[in-house]
Amino acid sequence: MSSNAFIEEIKFNKEDLDLFIEETKSKNDKNREYLLEYPTVYIANHKEKDEFYVYVGETTNINKRTQQHLLIDPKIREDWKALSEAKNSSMYIIGHKYFNKSLTLDIENRLMLYLSSVENVKSVYNRRTNEQNKYYTSNKLDEVFSEIWLKLRSKNKKLFPMESVIKDSALFKASPFHKLTNEQLEAKMEIINTVVEILQNNTTGNLIIVNGAAGSGKTVLLSSLFYDLFNDTEFQLEKLEKTALNNYLLVNHEQLLVVYEQIASKLNILGKNVKRVLKPTQFINRNSEENKADIVLIDEAHLLWTQGKQSYRGKNQLIDIINRSKVTIAVFDEDQIMQTNQYMEKDIQHLVPKTKLHKITLKNQMRINASLKTIEWIENFARHNKIGKMNKDDSYDLRVFDSPEDLVQAIKERNFDSNKGISRTIASFDWEYSSTKKPENTDFWMVKIGTWEMPWNLQLQEYDKTLKKQNKNRSWAEQPHTINEVGSHYTVQGFDLNYAGVIIGPSVKYRNGKVIIDPNESKNKHATQRRTFSNNEKRHVSEELIQNELNVLLTRGVNGLYIYAVDEQLRNKLLEVYRNRGE
Repeated sequence: MSSNAFIEEIKFNKEDLDLFIEETKSKNDKNREYLLEYPTVYIANHKEKDEFYVYVGETTNINKRTQQHLLIDPKIREDWKALSEAKNSSMYIIGHKYFNKSLTLDIENRLMLYLSSVENVKSVYNRRTNEQNKYYTSNKLDEVFSEIWLKLRSKNKKLFPMESVIKDSALFKASPFHKLTNEQLEAKMEIINTVVEILQNNTTGNLIIVNGAAGSGKTVLLSSLFYDLFNDTEFQLEKLEKTALNNYLLVNHEQLLVVYEQIASKLNILGKNVKRVLKPTQFINRNSEENKADIVLIDEAHLLWTQGKQSYRGKNQLIDIINRSKVTIAVFDEDQIMQTNQYMEKDIQHLVPKTKLHKITLKNQMRINASLKTIEWIENFARHNKIGKMNKDDSYDLRVFDSPEDLVQAIKERNFDSNKGISRTIASFDWEYSSTKKPENTDFWMVKIGTWEMPWNLQLQEYDKTLKKQNKNRSWAEQPHTINEVGSHYTVQGFDLNYAGVIIGPSVKYRNGKVIIDPNESKNKHATQRRTFSNNEKRHVSEELIQNELNVLLTRGVNGLYIYAVDEQLRNKLLEVYRNRGE
């Protein structure tokens, strides 16, 4: 089958550009027409050691645009100076039979999305995105892009790895270059308009809450805001009488922090003198209430501490952040609070006066590729302690197993199928584990059920330092060896899996026709210890927190969810509804 894509690679200099234009003009074939007379997309790049620096662009005149990049841009931009002076710099020029202006803008945007997610791409020099609405050939985008990517991969496998590898990366899933849904776009514009008004009025202590259940697209929205706000692309700074905004992004999760640091580094928005991506306590300790930040973004705000601990001397991190900023944008899901030191006595909306509060809710489920009936079944089980009738679903692989061995084997089969993507086994925190000490008489803390056992997460790389070095900037699920570990809510919160194998431990039972929580079976002391309230009363909130843990575990799977329950009555009930699935 003949290709509709035309790709030429040239050295990035004027002599080779002139030669390419001259030779292409002399040809009487489609290369000439689609590379010189139609819109094109191009990728300029150079390499230092094993890392690439890239710029993605689109143009209706490749000759004129490249001349500008070679002769004018190096005088005003350091990135183009580096590209033009590098001895190994080159440019891929891409034409296609279906290209029009809108499609080239979408291809440009998706190339930015993919290349910013490639592990050995050090930096993407682009400063703007170009999302397009529907247009004549918009239904061809996926097909055209895959054709182009495959052809690029044939020219350079290191710069253009397999699509499946990119799509599995945490960087890809959190990228600011994803095309937003209408709901996300409306939320984004509402947030930006609110922020502009706040900054123009120079008010302080404002809070914008972005609510949404697991998988509602909160992180992608926040990442898009992160990119735009830090690049000042949505603001006319002269109206605010500013040359730059003093912005930060905070997240109280080690692995998510690494992801945002990588995004900021690749997209050149880290800040030259001030670190802009921080943990909440770092931000609080480095900033005073007198010298306020402009905008502070918080991902996974439900992970913020609501009481002091050894490294944090305050009483509520969110209040301390609000007091140190003009506007705080907090992504929040109360059903993902899982520790007593994150528990909120008051509803989050009562932390600031009504005049300083703005609420936005994302309602659409974007993670789980399932029917509404399947999503409802998972939600009823995870959040409402109900096990209802299960229906067959051609779009989502929901299964119940009667042994942990069979579940793990099925997850491994999915994981090693390159078409299925990353799959992992995860479990409720019902088995002993410590990150600071080893167990007696064995190398690893284990999840044990009968004669079956498997190591808890984050141990194999500590045992083998080579693994730790190889996987320095990868999330737990991205590390290949973790297929032989069992993850917990700590390692998967904020991330997703293509197929999630969930072992529900003995803290979740089925008695008298309903699901119950038994905190006595949990080994998560952060959930089972009593919470000291503001009136000094100590109370257990463990049932609510363990319920939230179950909710997080059951909502990680994008294309499938495999379940095994330790409690015999719960397992039998789940097997019963699974074996009697309706159409």
